[in-house]
Amino acid sequence: MIPPMAPLLDDIRAGLKTCGQSRYAIAKATGLSEAHLCQFVKGTKGLSVDAVELLADHLGLEITVRRKRRRKGK
Repeated sequence: MIPPMAPLLDDIRAGLKTCGQSRYAIAKATGLSEAHLCQFVKGTKGLSVDAVELLADHLGLEITVRRKRRRKGK
């Protein structure tokens, strides 16, 4: 089963890889460690909700939370 945050984290990883900024610059701008960013991009470490918000804001991404649609009959 795919974790529910996987698409969001994949979007953030892609944004980090394509934003044109170094990990050092992103780390300085967000307050996250460069090592943590490196491990996240490699997929060996996750992110806290706060870190997700910081990176999404830095990358110009908007996070939207909505209710899950229920299928009829369930």
